[in-house]
Amino acid sequence: MLTRMKPLLLYLDNCCFNRPYDDQGQLSVRLETEAVLAIRDAVQRGAADIVWSYMLETENDDNPFIQRREAIGKWRTFAKVHVDGETEGIANALAKFESNGVKPKDAVHIACALAAQANYFITTDRKLLRRNVKEIQIISPIELVRILEKGGGDD
Repeated sequence: MLTRMKPLLLYLDNCCFNRPYDDQGQLSVRLETEAVLAIRDAVQRGAADIVWSYMLETENDDNPFIQRREAIGKWRTFAKVHVDGETEGIANALAKFESNGVKPKDAVHIACALAAQANYFITTDRKLLRRNVKEIQIISPIELVRILEKGGGDD
């Protein structure tokens, strides 16, 4: 009997959602954009699921570019898990990450990813990618595409 693997649950931070709108002049940005688009396709196919959080909502609401804000906001409809507000667990994780030098907004994102029990935290933020957070694996969109191509989370 064939059993269906549960799709990976992913938390993409705001910089991932914005990557396709960044200046594509650098090869690394173009590669990350392609990876983000591949992740979007995997989510739409059901090969991966995403988390949407109140922090993503807040940051997206602050986006001054209306078309980008609306396009990014549509990702919310694909989210299988929603973290709609701060809980005691999120507050505790947030305090821990901030005390370890993680910037406040990044700390909220990571705490939300943990609250949602995401398998991976996806970011294009170079400083954040160098952080060692033992509670969740922080990886780039390109690394995630490699995982998906190996069958991680796909049927």
